[in-house]
Amino acid sequence: MFKPIARQYTVLAAPVILVLTLATGACAPRIHNQGHEVDPERLAQIEPGKTNRDQVVEILGSPSNNSTFGPEIWYYVSQEVHSTLFFKPEINDRNIVAVEFNDEGIVSDVSTLGLADGRNVRPVERVTPTTGHELTVFEQVLGNFGRFSRKKTQPQVGGGGGIPPP
Repeated sequence: MFKPIARQYTVLAAPVILVLTLATGACAPRIHNQGHEVDPERLAQIEPGKTNRDQVVEILGSPSNNSTFGPEIWYYVSQEVHSTLFFKPEINDRNIVAVEFNDEGIVSDVSTLGLADGRNVRPVERVTPTTGHELTVFEQVLGNFGRFSRKKTQPQVGGGGGIPPP
């Protein structure tokens, strides 16, 4: 007589355990590797004073970014990001390989930077003023009245030449 009740609890407990197991697994952090990870063995093939741009592309591939001002520098950027559910993702590791070229296109320097070498940059909070009139919501709604004509136009028929429609 007691066995059917125990069986009911077992049948109910199995889905509950399954849901709890899946929910706990969803809380595990996800690791994302982003960017262009440079293989240390390939990086060792680049010799300052000998290697040119074409050889760098052949060895490391296309750079993630190029310098805009100053000497020509190619950047290969990669990072490891941990994210958990809806929380802000955390950058756990960042590697930047900077390959600098001289005016002849030959590598002059190769340097590696990490997460600790980064600096926080605060953007300027100033706002550029614009000239003109800011419309309120009410003015925007009323401003659309009268902008559309009530004259109906006939649809275009055909596609080139021939007799025009009546």
